[in-house]
Amino acid sequence: MLAEIEKGSAFRALHERDGAFIIPNPWDVGTARLLAGLGFEALATTSAGYAFSVGQRDCMISRDETMTHVAAIVSATDLPVSADLENGFGDDPEIVAETIRLAAATGLVGGSIEDSINRPGDPIYEHELAVERVRAAVEAARSLPFPFTLTGRAENYLHGRPDLEDTIRRLQAYQEAGADVLYAPGLTSEDDIAAVVRSVDRPVNVVMGLQGVGLSLATLSEIGVKRVSVGSALSRAALGAFLRAAEEMRDSGTFAFADEAVSYPEISALFES
Repeated sequence: MLAEIEKGSAFRALHERDGAFIIPNPWDVGTARLLAGLGFEALATTSAGYAFSVGQRDCMISRDETMTHVAAIVSATDLPVSADLENGFGDDPEIVAETIRLAAATGLVGGSIEDSINRPGDPIYEHELAVERVRAAVEAARSLPFPFTLTGRAENYLHGRPDLEDTIRRLQAYQEAGADVLYAPGLTSEDDIAAVVRSVDRPVNVVMGLQGVGLSLATLSEIGVKRVSVGSALSRAALGAFLRAAEEMRDSGTFAFADEAVSYPEISALFES
């Protein structure tokens, strides 16, 4: 428990200092160790990145599988780890609360709950239920014997509903419900991100690595963003290189892709410690 207290406190402190910090998203033990070795201060899991690594689409992984996965990430590093807990793996607020308790039992010191139903034609929870779900997650987090940073996510923009007014209204309601961090993935406009930051008084996470979003850490920090994640972007970058290499072999019978690959001694050395 001492480790969770220390990690939880360190993770909270990252959100309280000046400027923004990057929280990159590994998708397995190896990438978690690599990112830790590169000097990042905290890690966040990616549900999509993990799903791709086991040959699935996002949102197709069960809660039990997710808990096994995040436990492996936690065990791979001494860094604080926050998890993408999707929609809490159920509609009922008590299921969401149980997800937070299970997540904390793996050693996680943070997690996000989104307001997406993942149902075609009706992708976002009704406002009041969405708030109840965040409130239940917060209450579960507060009952833990160590600091657990709960992120409330408003998913409108990821589901074809670019409604900034409703997104801000939801984030403000999640703030009132007790969320520690607020997050609206899919925002691509500097003005929209700034509007979200101005509308709340909790740390705001934004995701980079989306097409059409080229803002730097310095710019995001100036806007007032506190935390910057990259979601599945690192995993997609790796898979992009893999696919280009495979297509080169298939189409031309050449192997030039290996010129850009990390050398065997270099990657081996990174896993020595």
